[in-house]
Amino acid sequence: MAPRANWKGFLRLSLVTCPVALYPATSESEKISFNQLNRQTGHRIKYLKVDADTGEEVPNEDIFKGYELEKGQYIEVTKDELEEIALESTRTIEIDEFVNRTDIDPRYLIRPYNIRPDGKVGHDAFAVIRETIREMDKVAIGRVVLTNREHIIALEPMDKGLVGTLLRYPYEVRSEQEYFDEIQDVRVTKDMLDLARHIVNQKAGNFEPEKFEDHYETALIELINQKRAGKPITPKEKPAATNVVNLMEALRRSVGQEAAPAKAAKPAKKPRKAAAGQKEMLMPIAGKKPAKETAAKTPASRGQRKTA
Repeated sequence: MAPRANWKGFLRLSLVTCPVALYPATSESEKISFNQLNRQTGHRIKYLKVDADTGEEVPNEDIFKGYELEKGQYIEVTKDELEEIALESTRTIEIDEFVNRTDIDPRYLIRPYNIRPDGKVGHDAFAVIRETIREMDKVAIGRVVLTNREHIIALEPMDKGLVGTLLRYPYEVRSEQEYFDEIQDVRVTKDMLDLARHIVNQKAGNFEPEKFEDHYETALIELINQKRAGKPITPKEKPAATNVVNLMEALRRSVGQEAAPAKAAKPAKKPRKAAAGQKEMLMPIAGKKPAKETAAKTPASRGQRKTA
């Protein structure tokens, strides 16, 4: 079942318009997460909205938004006032221009969304806009309002749909000169470049996300399963750091490591199906009740408590 749409409205290219819906293209929900608990009682920690001076809890109806002019001096801005300045693009993604993909600095990319026609009408107009972008081999740039703010959005064809990526405004991107000015000018010799190129050629391949495993997430799953099974947790021995001072020597050693016989390499792990969530690896312990059922009846023991 597809997630709920984050936004519904219209996609417009000049006079061509169609209803569309935006859906989140990524998810963090499958990652292991922790709760903060009271060590004395085992109860979860609850956060309250309190007055910074009195320490008293404040109900939602008494909370308003304010912009701080000076220390302790605020200008109140109401919900109605914010809605009053809502922009025309609130319900429409208006395509303003088409640019080359390479023109978009990766620092401007924020978050991707899957875009598809909303409902049974407008599929023809959607296909025209999609195939025009595909045929021109361009990225369509438009504007969309999400959570009361207008965002720049870059639209690209993907299969039968579109992927829209929110972009940052220039004032949100820090100048690289703040960080790069102090980098020393270093002369890189031809021998160093040749060795480095050799390493790159040996490691060259195609980007296949399935080949990559989140080792930290896997270690978390293993840790939780061990604690649920009551097994002792022993710290793993950390690999000793290699201290190579000479850069040329480091490059030569790297080339030697990459040129090691292919037989010595471990066979690649068969990637897990993308549809299977990481949390499905948290298998119940044989002879015990599922964690949720057990937790509902008895407080967690100290050895099994999750802490942030």
